[in-house]
Amino acid sequence: MKKLLLLLAVIPILLTAQEKYTINGYVKDAANGEALIGATVLVTELATGNITNVYGFYSITLPPGDYTVEYRYIGFVTQNKVVSLSENTRIDVELVEEQTQLQEVVVTARPEDENVTSTEMSVAALDIKTISKIPVFAGEIDIIKSLQLLPGVSTVGEGASGFNVRGGGVGQNLILLDEAPVYQSSHLFGFFSVFNPDAVKDVKLYKGGIPSRYGGRLSSILDVRMKEGNSKDYDVSGGIGTVFSRLTVEGPIAKDKSSFILAGRRSYADVPIRLFTNALEDGAALYFYDLTAKTNYNINDKNRIFASGYFGRDVFKFDAEQGFNWGNQTASIRWNHLFNDRFFSNFTAFYSNYDYAFEFGNTDDDQFDWSSKIQTVNFKPQFTYFLDQKNEITFGGELLYYSFFPANAVGFSSGQRIDLSLDKRNALETSLYVSNKQNLGAEWSVEYGVRYSNFSNLGAANKYIFGDTIAGQRKPVIDTISVSSGEAVATYGNLEPRLSVRYQLNSTTSIKASYNRMNQYIHLVSNTVAATPIDVWQPSTNNIRPQQGDQVALGYFKNFQNNKFETSVETYYKWTRNQIDYIDGADLFINDLLEADVLAGIGRAYGIEFYIKKNTGSLTGWISYTLSRSELKIDGINTGLNSEDRTGRWYPTRFDQTHNLKLVSNYRLSERKNLAATFSYISGTPTTYAIDRINVGGYVIPINDGSRNNVRIPDYHRLDVSYTIDYNKITKKGKKRSSSLVFSVYNLYNRKNAFAINFLQDEGRVDYTQINNLNQPSEPVQTSAFETGILAFVLPSVTYNFKF
Repeated sequence: MKKLLLLLAVIPILLTAQEKYTINGYVKDAANGEALIGATVLVTELATGNITNVYGFYSITLPPGDYTVEYRYIGFVTQNKVVSLSENTRIDVELVEEQTQLQEVVVTARPEDENVTSTEMSVAALDIKTISKIPVFAGEIDIIKSLQLLPGVSTVGEGASGFNVRGGGVGQNLILLDEAPVYQSSHLFGFFSVFNPDAVKDVKLYKGGIPSRYGGRLSSILDVRMKEGNSKDYDVSGGIGTVFSRLTVEGPIAKDKSSFILAGRRSYADVPIRLFTNALEDGAALYFYDLTAKTNYNINDKNRIFASGYFGRDVFKFDAEQGFNWGNQTASIRWNHLFNDRFFSNFTAFYSNYDYAFEFGNTDDDQFDWSSKIQTVNFKPQFTYFLDQKNEITFGGELLYYSFFPANAVGFSSGQRIDLSLDKRNALETSLYVSNKQNLGAEWSVEYGVRYSNFSNLGAANKYIFGDTIAGQRKPVIDTISVSSGEAVATYGNLEPRLSVRYQLNSTTSIKASYNRMNQYIHLVSNTVAATPIDVWQPSTNNIRPQQGDQVALGYFKNFQNNKFETSVETYYKWTRNQIDYIDGADLFINDLLEADVLAGIGRAYGIEFYIKKNTGSLTGWISYTLSRSELKIDGINTGLNSEDRTGRWYPTRFDQTHNLKLVSNYRLSERKNLAATFSYISGTPTTYAIDRINVGGYVIPINDGSRNNVRIPDYHRLDVSYTIDYNKITKKGKKRSSSLVFSVYNLYNRKNAFAINFLQDEGRVDYTQINNLNQPSEPVQTSAFETGILAFVLPSVTYNFKF
């Protein structure tokens, strides 16, 4: 730890040790002033360079001399600058979009061969142009649904919130919106994501090889960056669809110096439902809304500030008095500062809140109200030092304070008030990190680093000491210790090494390998078939240890025909510790002794991912296939009937999917017309069934041998299609106006996919006297299995999009 702090302290001193000169600046879109993330800045004489960071900034240090600097970004006209480098030079560049648009899907707007040449692996990046061409539910552009079409990313089905990455749970993904965590990524129980595509600029998902600047979750990091707003002119865009409408306004506050963007959405799924059924009478409702806002201000060449926020809510009411609601709120303030030509910094402070509630009961004398929330306040400084063209050093830290409100629950029974609320819990998580992205020559490049994280569960709180018991049974409390405010209930500290290596076989082929260790100090408590918006977040305690995972990955990357085709094969193995599950009959909600019902064990996830993408031509798209397993081993679970020591056997997780095949195609019929389709095939996910039954008094009682997730529901497959007509017009003032009509069909061939299977006893209970009459044989009690599908029908839709 002392060596890490010393390294962080001495890095700035290196600023004075270099005798070369630096070219730096920002690369932006000439049309709107938006920073271009991942633009290539290439020094042609040396065949070296850099790419812009998430703020569009670049820095290259070179010996004195004359150079040609090339600025490239897919879909934009390349610019060349001739530089006589005899001093540090600032060059800001605005690239102009190509007049003839590319006639293909572009999976990422970064360099065409970045998948081969960069050190990164196990990374999925999508731009909004790509996402807008993919047919998804109800014809609406959706970020999370689009990510699920890539290798290693999945969901357990419609109606399931969030997403799963490489065999990890929904709660093991860190989702960031302008660096603020979002704890619930879905609207309408998983049918839509909380991200308004009109306000999003860049989406990047890290499945492995995670850089040291990220931490806090076990499986993945989803980094979503919002647009900054048009600093040149005013734009209004939006869409009117079958399920919801959206409107975005952006423009300059002070031209080329300050801008804003404001985007809102509101669904009206309840409107068509009311036309065909009376299910939403008496005040019932089903809708969501969200509002996204951001502004920025260029103070001078070395200082820029940003402020952004998100507010969204879902409402699902059975009637005027009963129902659910949940929502996210985030606010971020960021300050970019250039200490000098090589030393870039960003300071971020943010607030995040996720709250959820439900209420039941029709009268004041007979009702129940429950609410819960998790709040986060964070300060995060990050520094990047461009040592030279071969070394880019990043270091910084994070200070994060949690407030958990597990239950504010009040009930009334016959007019008597019953308070079941649980006490607030607090926690503090801190971290320091450092990494270096280093080129070791034409063939080798490496990114290595380390992160140290520390977590303290803080009082005021009760610290429970449990006694021993048989694995799988509720643990008894043998002592309760009262911990005063600010004192630690439990403290944990961990080192997290990170490493990514690339070996360039030739200009079109590379081999990559990575390793990362991650620690997660908060847990998503859920025992439902799929994660829901009302699952509870729980901090690590003296009884619930932090989750820890290690992942190794190896990949082969190859491009063909001048980057027309991209191919890759990645294999990974992930082993985890302190994975939690629950005893049979666990009480997860409004339970002050939840720790007594929690079991912990080990996990493993492994697989191989294949990816083929065609970038150019009238027909473009990709094929992804993942073969994988995800399993847990926890004493007290999946023990079998004859197990005396209650040792657990390996069992698949609820989100284990052996086969996951996705096909995405986009066919440009003409300059204005586009046809797209997606096909998904996924192996059935595990669930738990009884293995036998007995009849008692005319009732069927199922019997299980202690197995967990012992069978699978039927396989899932679905075809979606869309047809888009574009309308573009250039006004007399030279401003581009565009609109489009999108016709889509979800579940084209009417596949009735099962989300779950339930067993029910048939009506007509067998008479008890007949069962016990020895002279008359009894008929067995009949049972039936019922498949439950969330969207087991064809769903056509139409959306009108516009921008002017």
